[in-house]
Amino acid sequence: MQDTQTSDTPVTATETLVLGGGCFWCTEAIFTRVRGVIDVENGYSNGHVKQPSYEDVCTGDTGHAEVVRVVYDPAEISLQQLLGIFFSIHDPTTLNRQGNDVGPQYRSGIYTRSAEQARVAREMIADLEQGRIFSSPIVTEVQPLSNYWPAEDYHQDYFEHHPEQSYCAFVVGPKVEKFRKHFVELLKPGA
Repeated sequence: MQDTQTSDTPVTATETLVLGGGCFWCTEAIFTRVRGVIDVENGYSNGHVKQPSYEDVCTGDTGHAEVVRVVYDPAEISLQQLLGIFFSIHDPTTLNRQGNDVGPQYRSGIYTRSAEQARVAREMIADLEQGRIFSSPIVTEVQPLSNYWPAEDYHQDYFEHHPEQSYCAFVVGPKVEKFRKHFVELLKPGA
């Protein structure tokens, strides 16, 4: 996909990556702060129901994962850097769970849009396993993206609009602060 710009402005190619790392509020709050990320959208993917609602997905019966669709400029940030952030902000070793969020909708997943994305994701997982970065095996699934649906409007930019909400204050906020401390070089200005 390419951005549409005026004729005197260079055209910037963008890439899209879809990631499931537990609750999408947490994942979105972090990736919106990453240099080179142009847009982040919360959604649902890789399930069997057309246009599921949040309530449908929360039952665990639709097969969907809560995901973020990250549109980025590969001239500013690489796929490997984005995946490095992804693996550092959630626990890729717990099946269908992130902290107190339990169910298949909270599974760890990389939902690819190309063979190249799948190759890079699998290589990174193999490198992390070989380096014994985690004490348990990585259970992150790498699957082709399918049946993606944007989440409802009230889920978009949730942390930005509701920082005082208890889940945001006690779960999302600390993850964002940890990210800011460990990835200073990848922060957008003012993030």
